[in-house]
Amino acid sequence: MNIRELPTQTVTDTVARLCVEANFFLGEDVLAKLRDCLEREESPLGKSVLEQVLGNAAAAREKQVAMCQDTGYAVVFLEIGQDVHFTGGGLMESVQEGVRRGYQSGPLRKSVVRDPLRRVNTGDNTPAIVHCEIVPGDRVRLIVAPKGGGSENMSEVKMLPPSAGREGVMDFVADRVRRSGPNPCPPVIVGVGLGGTFEKCAFLAKKSLLRTLGEPHPDPYYAEMESELLERVNALGIGPMGYGGRCTALAVHVEAHPCHIASLPVAVNIQCHAARHKEAVL
Repeated sequence: MNIRELPTQTVTDTVARLCVEANFFLGEDVLAKLRDCLEREESPLGKSVLEQVLGNAAAAREKQVAMCQDTGYAVVFLEIGQDVHFTGGGLMESVQEGVRRGYQSGPLRKSVVRDPLRRVNTGDNTPAIVHCEIVPGDRVRLIVAPKGGGSENMSEVKMLPPSAGREGVMDFVADRVRRSGPNPCPPVIVGVGLGGTFEKCAFLAKKSLLRTLGEPHPDPYYAEMESELLERVNALGIGPMGYGGRCTALAVHVEAHPCHIASLPVAVNIQCHAARHKEAVL
């Protein structure tokens, strides 16, 4: 078996670059969905909002500035090949250093406080949240997903009884979006995690937001559920930025996992229209 050596400096440099790119350049899949919403939106005010959102994304790309003043809490996903050996320092510190450099060089707003009750800013947007998964191979897939506070605050976990079933899950998701109203800056992406445990379903909801918009769940059962949920959410009439209209959500993404016979955990993690994430394979 060949072990591939990868310098942690490469990780640091890549994380720093992705922090900046994620905040400057909105993905083509998101832009395509926003343009589609603009064509379908019937509310004049909703159309005006979508035009401004698209104009803002274009300006951010052209001028290479942040598309939103909330440049997010850095969430980093690492898929690490089991045949990789990191050299030159610790992996976790290399990720944190990358976030530190990216947010300083951007320059990007620093939005992390050192303690949740004693609210002193860390000054460099660290520590990032890091999720690691060991996979076969000798490559590292690295995703940086800055998450804004306004949409994150509208998220929720619910431990439903198994008897709630599919309709209970759908009612909870639709109601969570309804209660969120304009706060997460719609049109949103609704991430739904099902199953696992209390913390696993929340992780699944967050990870589902990384899927390419327009790409349905590979299981037809959940693909149909996503489509039905999107219709229900858009029928709420919240509309772009909460001003009313047909386009409350760009997509609903569901991810499921086995769970205990006595449980039906469900989590909703809402993403604003500035759906930022960039990735690299090392």
